[in-house]
Amino acid sequence: MSSATTSTPSAVPRRALLADPGYQAFVILRTAFTVAPILFGLDKFANLLVDWPAYLAPWINDLVPGSAQAAMYAVGVIEIVAGIAVALAPRFGAWLVAGWLAGIIVNLLTIPDYYDVALRDFGLLLAAVALARLAERYHGKRQR
Repeated sequence: MSSATTSTPSAVPRRALLADPGYQAFVILRTAFTVAPILFGLDKFANLLVDWPAYLAPWINDLVPGSAQAAMYAVGVIEIVAGIAVALAPRFGAWLVAGWLAGIIVNLLTIPDYYDVALRDFGLLLAAVALARLAERYHGKRQR
């Protein structure tokens, strides 16, 4: 006699995967590194959260053509692309975000009084590397 509460064969591995703390960490980081770069990238066009051009080191502003705000438009596009890359291909996108954060850290370390933000971004860089490593293990194991 079979029980009415038996799970389908595909539901059991999916449930086990969802209960795995490593997979949970992967999903949390993937979600965060998808949503945050897209939202912050969009805000580069509106400056609602902060005056983004103030975070651009003068020496970088001297290198890029146009104004600091124009540079922030390019930064915004790159961040949106990075967030989409994490969503679609986290094994690649996470490394892209980590590299981008490394560049942001270099920029911030050359501006006085932004060292605390650089330290925060270093923590985010480590989290992006952790996502890249977790993506090696978990991406593609989702049960469809």
